[in-house]
Amino acid sequence: MEVGLVMDIAIEALTVMVLIASPVLGAALATGLIIGILQAATSIQEMTLSFIPKLAVMAVALAIFGEWQIAILIDYFETVFERIRTMTL
Repeated sequence: MEVGLVMDIAIEALTVMVLIASPVLGAALATGLIIGILQAATSIQEMTLSFIPKLAVMAVALAIFGEWQIAILIDYFETVFERIRTMTL
């Protein structure tokens, strides 16, 4: 197995991971920032207050981007399995 092939697969795996995780994590980050600003403005310091809105926004983000995420994962795994099938030892 060539080192270049392994590195290509690793780089592509990291790229796919970032693509898959970014919509959900971005939505959670934006929600947490907005709630943090509202908590600072109203002097409410309850730590668990941001949990439910973040969870709801992440569920909505998964509902919106879920089909796209699965399509990206399917393309990636098809590529990996094709490389494994054509690989010579």
